[in-house]
Amino acid sequence: MPRQGLTIARVSAAAAELADSVGLSRLTVAAVARHFGVSDAALYVHVRSRDALIEHVAVRAAAALADELAIAVAGRAGHQALAGFADAWRAFAVTHPGQYAATQLQLPPEVGTSSAGHLRMIELSYAMLRGYGLDEPALTDAMRFVRSTFHGFASLEIVEGFGHPRAVDASWHSIIDAVHTTLSNWPTGTREQK
Repeated sequence: MPRQGLTIARVSAAAAELADSVGLSRLTVAAVARHFGVSDAALYVHVRSRDALIEHVAVRAAAALADELAIAVAGRAGHQALAGFADAWRAFAVTHPGQYAATQLQLPPEVGTSSAGHLRMIELSYAMLRGYGLDEPALTDAMRFVRSTFHGFASLEIVEGFGHPRAVDASWHSIIDAVHTTLSNWPTGTREQK
């Protein structure tokens, strides 16, 4: 019987907080059990494995990130939408590094396709890019460009990987401007893989 007051929502929330403080790679069922002062077995009533626990964190984190992205792009287009999207992405990644790492995982299809947060993140990303007049396959190429740029920057910032004395924020804003310029001038021809 589940411990009174211990729910999957509470377990997921605690696991998300722990992922941010100790790192997603160090998140375990035992660590979450210790957080609640219960045995590992008591937690397995709510999650079947460490993988399932991480999937719950990923789904919860994707919903939170999607909410932030939606607020950031609401009523905006072009450069303003891109900047809002980028700033929300970076802020979430830096503030919630463990949860952010979970949003980047390849989930089992049955989890990923039923995660409203993941689906909203994709929709918001493509909607923001459609403001640049892009259609497939350029739309997917541009999304890969944007995602790799923002992810790379945030990942380096999380580990304090920028050692140059130039202000990180100044570089960030220059990069957003460069991304905007690139998206505004995206090549119209497509290069198919041979």
